[in-house]
Amino acid sequence: MAEEDNEFLSLSDLESELDSIPIPMFFDRNRHICYLEMMLELLPSPYQSQEINRLTLAYFVVCGLDILRSLDRVDKEGVINWVLSLQAHPQDEAELSNGQFYGFHGSRSSQFQPNDYGNAIPNCSHLASTYCALSILKTLGYDFSLLDSMSIIKSMKNLQQHDGSFMPIHSGAETDLRFVYCAAAISSMLENWSGIDKEKAKEYIINCQSYDGGFGLTPSSESHGGATFCAVASLRLMGLIEDDILSKNVSSCFINVSLLLDWCLQRQAATDGGFQGRLNKATDTCYAFWVGGVLKILGAHKFIDHEGLRKFLFTCQSQYGGFGKTPEQLPDLYHAYYGFCAFSLLEEPDLNSICTELGTTIGPVQLL
Repeated sequence: MAEEDNEFLSLSDLESELDSIPIPMFFDRNRHICYLEMMLELLPSPYQSQEINRLTLAYFVVCGLDILRSLDRVDKEGVINWVLSLQAHPQDEAELSNGQFYGFHGSRSSQFQPNDYGNAIPNCSHLASTYCALSILKTLGYDFSLLDSMSIIKSMKNLQQHDGSFMPIHSGAETDLRFVYCAAAISSMLENWSGIDKEKAKEYIINCQSYDGGFGLTPSSESHGGATFCAVASLRLMGLIEDDILSKNVSSCFINVSLLLDWCLQRQAATDGGFQGRLNKATDTCYAFWVGGVLKILGAHKFIDHEGLRKFLFTCQSQYGGFGKTPEQLPDLYHAYYGFCAFSLLEEPDLNSICTELGTTIGPVQLL
């Protein structure tokens, strides 16, 4: 009996065996599909603190499977019905002018139900959750003519501030470029720009460009890869800059394109080929998309070291599927998704192409 017991691995031995599995130096599509399928059915316990962002996690899974050409693994009707159930609706037309936003809640827990005393229901719908909801619905082929889109667009006006920035909820939140981008992406997907003052948004974005060419989340803040993507993608979605702007007369552009290009190209590290989000920071999987995406919009993706970036991303690819933030870290949905996006920009075979500005395979109807 003792000899038979020796045939079984202990838990620590099993973990050691798994850790010894070499990370494949090719895009392991099948393993990534398995990883996302698992996340679609059951999230690991570390995601408990992210329950309020469940819609965002679903966005990473559903849109990730779409990039991997495996959308058939998704119960489309079930997911569509779940997403639609998270939209906040005004009781009447007058409520659209009460200052609140009638978009999508991030999860069921943020949908407070009325109590026995008839107290008002707090509305916690959020711009980022609405961006994720619409991205999922559009990816799954939902007919937007059936959506209460006017409540979203009309109430989104309430979130734009005097300086052109956007607040993500109706009160008590920060304002920065992330939510300008969400508003632009929502308007693009709904094909209705009446909920955003483009000129004010443009001025806010201009004020966020730093002396070094990148963009900070707010005026006078440090340049950041994510903020730079939000700025450039928003301008492109609003039709305020042209595609492949480097082939045009950049000197006439209202942002400093030359400095922007220089700042973006400097974010690729010569040591490992990955992209960093800020000066003197470590390289990170997600910036292969955030910074790489900016270069793609500018028409400058050809200037990066494609092979170096590919090798870096392979070191962040997990043997469990997905991508970690940096080499040897466990995978997470955020970095997995933007790893897939980065490989799509690198034109990896058997992946769907993405619309860089929206970060999904479904692009806007019309851009200049």
